[in-house]
Amino acid sequence: MSVAIKICGISTPDALDAAIAARADFVGFVFFPPSPRHVDAHAAAALAARSGSTIGRVGLFVDADDGQIAEGVNAARLDAIQLHGGESPQRVAQVKQRFGVPVWKALPVATADDVAAAQDFRGAADLILFDAKTPKDAALPGGMGLRFDWSLVSRYRGKAGWGLAGGLSPSNVAQAIAETGTPLVDTSSGVESAPGVKNAERIAAFCNAVRAD
Repeated sequence: MSVAIKICGISTPDALDAAIAARADFVGFVFFPPSPRHVDAHAAAALAARSGSTIGRVGLFVDADDGQIAEGVNAARLDAIQLHGGESPQRVAQVKQRFGVPVWKALPVATADDVAAAQDFRGAADLILFDAKTPKDAALPGGMGLRFDWSLVSRYRGKAGWGLAGGLSPSNVAQAIAETGTPLVDTSSGVESAPGVKNAERIAAFCNAVRAD
């Protein structure tokens, strides 16, 4: 099985070039100002122009309104929208209908009940991204290098596609794939040398580890 790779939090031309060179399938642009990986519309447009048709572009939004999402979709010519906040199934369906591109919904996981909540998004989300649940007082909803118990999603079966995020790095992604059977892996801080600073060698190592088997 070929596992798709998403490198999230791309904010510079060098990081984009590294993801393309490593043959990642998707890059993620974070439209969330509190994040050290945030890009504005101008930067996103430049990165989109640089990437052309060589890689899929996913925009990450956190409880954003339609205007904010529209700005990102138009600037980066997004192939998918990733909703990473507390969006309801109704909101996810609304975004999908409004913008006409696939919608990914990130779900924070700490227990089996969190995984079961994915069923609520059946018919609304095109892909469920299981991520580690951050502490209640955390400033960010993701990208903190946290991981959860992978056995909770081992061989997950749902109507929508799905992927795995949360603390994935070059050193553990092969194990994560083996334990869960995930069809997509998503990393951000796991390929950085500092918060928001992507490392080309780590991006290459991550992608190579995914394809090692």
